[in-house]
This record gives sequence, C-alpha cells and structure tokens, in this order.
Amino acid sequence: MNPKTEKEDTLRIEITSYASEGKALGRYGNIVVFVKGAVPGDVVDVRIFRRKKNYWEGVIKNIHTESSDRTQPFCSHFGTCGGCTWQNLSYEKQLFFKENQVKEQLERIGKISNIHLQPILRSPETLFYRNKIEFTFHPLRWLYDHEIGKEIPSSGLPALGFHVPGKFDKILDIDKCYLQPEPSNAIRRAAKEIALKLKMEFYDPKKHEGLLRNLLIRNNASGEFLVAVMLKYEDKERRTAFLNELAERFPEIVSLWYVINPKLNDAWSDLEVIHFKGQKFLNETMEDLTFRIGPKSFFQTNTHQALNLYRIVREYAGLTGTEIVYDFYTGTGTIALFLSRQAGKVVGLEYVNEAVEDAKINTAVNNIENAVFYAGDIRKIFSEELMKKEGKPDVLIMDPPRNGVHEDIIREVLKASPERIVYVSCNPATQARDIALLSSSYRLIKVQPVDMFPHTIHVENIALLEKIN
Repeated sequence: MNPKTEKEDTLRIEITSYASEGKALGRYGNIVVFVKGAVPGDVVDVRIFRRKKNYWEGVIKNIHTESSDRTQPFCSHFGTCGGCTWQNLSYEKQLFFKENQVKEQLERIGKISNIHLQPILRSPETLFYRNKIEFTFHPLRWLYDHEIGKEIPSSGLPALGFHVPGKFDKILDIDKCYLQPEPSNAIRRAAKEIALKLKMEFYDPKKHEGLLRNLLIRNNASGEFLVAVMLKYEDKERRTAFLNELAERFPEIVSLWYVINPKLNDAWSDLEVIHFKGQKFLNETMEDLTFRIGPKSFFQTNTHQALNLYRIVREYAGLTGTEIVYDFYTGTGTIALFLSRQAGKVVGLEYVNEAVEDAKINTAVNNIENAVFYAGDIRKIFSEELMKKEGKPDVLIMDPPRNGVHEDIIREVLKASPERIVYVSCNPATQARDIALLSSSYRLIKVQPVDMFPHTIHVENIALLEKIN
C-alpha cells in the first residue's frame, strides 16, 4: 500500500503514542496520523480531515479495539470542553507519558544523555485540586451536536462557563466542573441564576454588548472563597443586588470584588478591581509562611502540589544559610520567601509591578528581612549595577513563562556564573533549549517532573544545574 496515493477518507489505525503536545498518534504506512481523543493501544477507524506532506490529522469515527489504559471520562463535558483532555487515560499512564515527555525533550532538544530522571511526583489530589477558575458569560451557549436543529427555550440558552477550544466568542455552559472544590460549582450556578432573575444581559464579544463578562472564583485550603465579577459598564443597582445576594447565599465568600471593563478584551491586569465586601484578600499558609492572595495575585493553582514543588526547589538549592539567591520571574515571591530562611539574602526579579507589590506585602506579613524585590524587564535590571548593590548570585532560581528564558538573560547568567541553577519550567521543550544554551558552563545534575495538573497534558519540571569547574 502506498499511503501517498491512498484516497479513502476513513482508515483503521493503531494508536501507538502521544506527540509532545499531547496529540495521540499512529501511522498509516510512513505517514504519521494525529488523532484527537484517542489513547495509545486503541485500534480506531479514523476519518481524515487534513492531509499535509509529513502528517495527516483525523478524528475517531469508531473504536475498533479499546486500549487497556482507556478509562471512562468522569465529566459530562469531556470532548467539548478544552480542559482535562486526558480523562480517558488512566492516571498511571498519564504520569508515564508526562515523565517520558520530559526525558524525550531533554534528549532531543537539549542533546543530553544519561539523564538522572527522578520518578514523576504524582499529585496528591487528581480532582478538585485548583484554587482559581475564571468563567465567561455569553447570551448564547454552545450547542451540542444532538441539539442542533431543535427548538430550545430562550431560558436555556445563556451560558456561564468556558471557551470552546479555538472559539473566542463561543462559550460552553458548564453544569459541573471537577477542577475546584465546592461550593465553586454552586457559586457559579447561583451567579447565573441571580443574573437572569435581575435581567442582567450577558456579554456578547462580537457585538460588544451586554453587562456581565466574567466571574473569577478563588479559594484557599481553609475553604474560604474570593469572588470577583467583571462588568462592561457600571450598573450600580443591579450590580449591588447581584453581589449582595451572592454573598448572602454563600458565607464561604469572605472577599467580594468587581471590575468595570469597557475594553474589547477581558484582561484584568490593567484594570482597577474594586473591593465590595468582606476581607481584601485570602490567606494561604505554606509551612510557617502566610501568603495574601487578592483578585489579581499570581499564586500556583494547585496549592498542595505547589508546596511539594517548593520543597524540592529548596532541596535542590542546597542552601547553608549564607548564600545570595536570585529568583528570576519571582511573581508574588512565593519561592523567594520559601527559601529566605535558609539563605543569606534573596533577590527577586519580576516583570509585573503588581506582583512585586504583593511580594513586598508577603515579605512584611512574614517578618522576613533578608528578601528584596525589583520590578522591570529582567534583561535590563539584572546588571552589574544590581549585583554591586545586592551581591552576585551563588544560587539562581528561574521559573519563567512557557516561552522560557530570553537568550539575552542566558548570556548575563553565564557572566554572573552562579554555582547552582534551579530551573523550574511548565514547558519541557523551552527548558531543554535553555539548558542546552547553558551547557558550555553548566552540567545537568538531575531533574524532577511534577504533575501539577492531572488529566491534562501539562507537566512541570525542576532541573538542577551545577557549574563546571
């Protein structure tokens, strides 16, 4: 058979693995075929919808033989919602493929062999593990295939839920989400019910019309909740009635906020979030540290697993009490403050000024006197001038966004020459690239994958690098 001349739209394929971005794959002759929703070990009939020179893409038409690793998805929204895409794969196999992804990226992109890879650290909770979720309002919800062409009452059309993958203006109405503990689902359902009762229009991003835009729900480990609602314009009467009734129904909501956003986009970061009722923050405790979390604060969304991750970072840092530690991309200073009591000094650098203000507040709350924070472009503020003032780093912590560390920063790190680098990453591919750039002066000692987000393709990874003497 020559796959290049094969014209049939439906093919039978055995799924053998996952690609790095979590797509299941098999082969048809010499052609790689990516199949959404398949599990390695499945034998499936696939309808091909895209043919490229080096690969094809298809969707499952029928499962001929189910993989022994296939599980029944627990969520009724699976397959339409873009989250928790590995619900149909056993948790043990999720861990296997995430660990393998880290190894493969380090070998292929980082050009590293004989990797000292620790077994992936499993999440203590695989359901209801998130402490933050944002939902979106829309006047017309996404319809399932079986609903298309049928008459649906207008009362059943508004949505409060998640964006459909690849559709900025399409919202899937959510019944029950398994990501955040209760009463998160109850708060969301009540918010929708109260809004409809008050005849508050749901925002349509195409028309740029409607009042209610977004609903943010945060919680801490103590079961307290912070809620913030985004509105397109001020409507004091309905806004006040909405927030008051939500607070009355849920005593767990200890902090209540709102924001007026007339912009075309839903970003919160450049807007004033206005305190309405209750506390002005949530408190979260990690070991003997307390962190204050507001509506715009950055905080790891899996609290229990974040604590495990920070403990590994501290172990890898190997502090004796005298070291100067620099923490790049420090956010609200969680890792920096976590290390501060074992270090001589910690210097946190962060792009977002609001995050640095939170870090300073958390420093004061915890009576920490050996941590300082700077806001700005790390490429500019990490300089000889800064190191003359604060000292050169003995240990460097880096926890960059998904696109990794800018090459200019890598060059400055090589000049500064810290003894150890602990690199935390949510993207093993860019981490491997950056480790390769550091390899002229640093060798990779060991890596620890961490599962922060069960039932998703994402994996966090901690790498320890030591200077080559």
